[in-house]
Amino acid sequence: MNSILENKACLFLICLLLGILTSFSLPPYNLVFINFLTLPALLYILINYVDKKTISFFVGWVFGFGYFISNLYWITNSLTFDVNFKFIIPFALILIPLFLGIFYGLVTFLSNLFYLKNKISSILIFSVIFGGIEFLRSFIFGGFPWNLVVFSLSVNLQSLQILSYIGTYSLNLLSITIFLLPIIFFFHYKNLIKIFILSFGLILVLTNLFYGNLNIKNFEKINYDNLNSVIRVVSPNIPIERFLTNRDTEKSIIELINLSNPNSSKKTIFIFPEGIVTSIYFNDLKFFKKIFKENYNINHTVILGINSMNENKIYNSLIAFNIHSELLYKYNKNKLVPFGEFLPFENYFRNIGLKKITQGYQSFSADNKREILDINQLKFIPLICYEIIYSGKINPNKKYYDFILNISEDGWFGKSIGPKQHLSHSIFRSIEEGKNVIRSTNNGISAFVNPKGQIIKQNREKGYFDVNKIKRVDKTYFAKQGNKIFFYFVLIYTTFILILKIRENK
Repeated sequence: MNSILENKACLFLICLLLGILTSFSLPPYNLVFINFLTLPALLYILINYVDKKTISFFVGWVFGFGYFISNLYWITNSLTFDVNFKFIIPFALILIPLFLGIFYGLVTFLSNLFYLKNKISSILIFSVIFGGIEFLRSFIFGGFPWNLVVFSLSVNLQSLQILSYIGTYSLNLLSITIFLLPIIFFFHYKNLIKIFILSFGLILVLTNLFYGNLNIKNFEKINYDNLNSVIRVVSPNIPIERFLTNRDTEKSIIELINLSNPNSSKKTIFIFPEGIVTSIYFNDLKFFKKIFKENYNINHTVILGINSMNENKIYNSLIAFNIHSELLYKYNKNKLVPFGEFLPFENYFRNIGLKKITQGYQSFSADNKREILDINQLKFIPLICYEIIYSGKINPNKKYYDFILNISEDGWFGKSIGPKQHLSHSIFRSIEEGKNVIRSTNNGISAFVNPKGQIIKQNREKGYFDVNKIKRVDKTYFAKQGNKIFFYFVLIYTTFILILKIRENK
């Protein structure tokens, strides 16, 4: 085995395979046990077989490339809808994982600077650098906190209830530490010390599971609150190719209204997905006022995704309006998808014939406001598409609200693992914020998620489901404190590392 790992080509191949295997711990597979094998193996290689700083970077980079190419391959599906983008597919398939892999290269490079040894301090150093780089990945260059290691726990709701106190990034840091503990078997400690360390880790895990289980059971005792309006979550399931053609807008609107099946006697809020009417702008809805008035009445409010324009700027918007097509609320998306909704270095790429992937040539503009939507005494925080993946950033004004409202078009993902990964973020946000999540998608998974991350209703077919009662919980500690809790954990880890290093030197 030593001779294999000492061969650099074999070493990098093993790191690539470790990264690919680690990705199977994520949704929709959630083979969590893999992390207890692959992450300790990566650290073992770093401690025992990497003696040069440059090699240490490439060990993490290759691991990261394997990790991301196997769990983000579906991104290239969005390039299949326009013939002008198909030649980019091979490059995107390779370049995106190569870029994201750089972050993991930084993890191994920075860890190696501390001269890691077969000591418990090495686990803490590697964990805090790994967790810190993952935090950095979530914000730098606009941020992309997709598929953090902690998302491997997304099906184990008991283990996630601690999110309401510490948030995603802190739990990610703790999870990495726990996954690394099996490397203790290879450290030069007495068996009694190894048993103590592993037992301590096991006690932490069991305590967290016990707390999570108790938390969920206590939540089950809470009474439901009946809503004064029915919330109807509509899933049109319209093939995304249809949005790329000039289809009769009136016919499309009638089709959506019929699918929503309005009842004149029920006070109802109809929620349609992101960009469900793409051939017109918001201001053009007035031309279809008669259709809305014939099918909806004073008891009805419509929320949907549509493009809007203001001063030559185009926005991806969520709007709410009444039967008279009068605007009640408009939210413009804050976080845009690079290449999907705007073209970085637009002047350069336009010269070689490229545009954004979504319909139209002009890039969308990003807004910086997010106000609470108040309809029929129900308050919603609006999030469009992947805005829901950002922990601690959804309610900047810290005002009270009842629901996280997420509208999306997941058709760009195709029939891949992408929609299930996207849904998993709703579970994390619901527990962190202590809020019910309403999620309406066109070609994806529409869902109603309660404040404990339990998916109460979901739909991936054409149709709708209704939400007419919910359970509420108090505002969570994380919702009050936000991501600064992560820095408290970094400080605690740093303190322990310094103490252990002093003891080791003695």
